[in-house]
Amino acid sequence: MLGTGIIKGMAETARNFVGSYTSEDRLPTVQYPEETVPTKENARSFPFLVHDRNDPEMGLRCVACLICEKECPPQCIYIVKDTVKKPDHVGKLQNHPKVFDIDISVCMSCQICVEVCPFDAIKMDTAFEYATTDRFETLLLHKDQLAKSNEHYQKIHPTEAAEVDARLAADVAKAEAKAKADAAAKAKAAAEAKAKLAAASALEPAGNIVAAR
Repeated sequence: MLGTGIIKGMAETARNFVGSYTSEDRLPTVQYPEETVPTKENARSFPFLVHDRNDPEMGLRCVACLICEKECPPQCIYIVKDTVKKPDHVGKLQNHPKVFDIDISVCMSCQICVEVCPFDAIKMDTAFEYATTDRFETLLLHKDQLAKSNEHYQKIHPTEAAEVDARLAADVAKAEAKAKADAAAKAKAAAEAKAKLAAASALEPAGNIVAAR
């Protein structure tokens, strides 16, 4: 019948039109910005610095090794290493960045900085609402703006964060076991040296008596 295809097409259009108002899973959009769609776990926008505990200064994992700055293709990372070592969140003296800036107007979200970091100190965020009328200073993020907690990392990338936390925990356990083994070895060596000294001291009087006779 002539025009059947047109009728079918109009019926499909009408069905979609009505469904867009009545079927929740077919709504074309959410009421942004009042409502937002949850970001996917693999989403990424711009880098941020991970810190442990609740201290965004001493808890930073970054030790200012400058690897990410050197490897960044658009050269949007700027780091100045602090000249004084400071204690980290566990009290160990570490290098820290005095200045850590990222120009997100230049950043291309390639994630190379994340891949080359040996300390899991820099990760990719999912925040994207950086619209501003100032394309220079406002889009230059400083260390205090970049520092975000490990809890934030666990929230936006739970699978990846769990793997990193497990690896770091294993490294800490390995280091503690090595420290305990070294301490035990030193204690054993000291005890053996003390025993030898005591044995030598015990033989000295007998030797002196024989010499006197």
